[in-house]
Amino acid sequence: MKTAEKPFQFVARLELTECTQWRAAGLEDLLRHVKIVPESVLYYHTHRFLRQHQYLSPEPPNDFAYWVYEILGERRLGEELASVDIIHVPSLEALRAEFVSRLGSYFSQGHADQRAPAGEEFYFMSAVTFTFPTPYRAFNLLEFAQGLRKVSIDTISHHVFDARLRNQRGANDFSLWLIQHLGEDVLAGAIERMDPYTQTLEGLRSAILRKIEDRLKKEGVHQEEAAPLAMSGSRAE
Repeated sequence: MKTAEKPFQFVARLELTECTQWRAAGLEDLLRHVKIVPESVLYYHTHRFLRQHQYLSPEPPNDFAYWVYEILGERRLGEELASVDIIHVPSLEALRAEFVSRLGSYFSQGHADQRAPAGEEFYFMSAVTFTFPTPYRAFNLLEFAQGLRKVSIDTISHHVFDARLRNQRGANDFSLWLIQHLGEDVLAGAIERMDPYTQTLEGLRSAILRKIEDRLKKEGVHQEEAAPLAMSGSRAE
């Protein structure tokens, strides 16, 4: 079994929600604010469902789509906003452009502004994120599988959803490490082709583990042969 010179460090994430100064009473307000709010606001309103509703599959739409569809009653526009392909958008700025384009198209077609009932305005929130290393790291595929079983779903979310935007390559951290440090291109590709937006995080964990276990079996490695998982600081770098 190949051993990587650089281990995979599983990272934990803590996210806090912060109120902002922005509020939309109608579609014109929504468009104006979406153009200027920080990326952390865009992230919150498009990705929070992935963790908050981790037991629902498929996941609910983004907050913009929900508000337009359910509160303003603009179902066609709501469906347009819900159809933004978050998984393939390479950056938050590209994601912003998608929403601005769809909202702008609504007005260019001659539609009038729609206002929300009193008390149903859209309040923009921001995601404040902190990351820190977990005790788990992996030098080989077997240790990687062990670590993946132990970490929280927030760690999985960080390495899958956040990584796609952070890396700006549409790639998750798991696949990048498998390619760059273990030469596991086929396994990495199989993991990368999974659609994490159509299953729960626990379901995603199980699906990735099944692919790793299949790969280990081909190498003749059995789970009962596993050594204790490498902890941070337990091996020389």
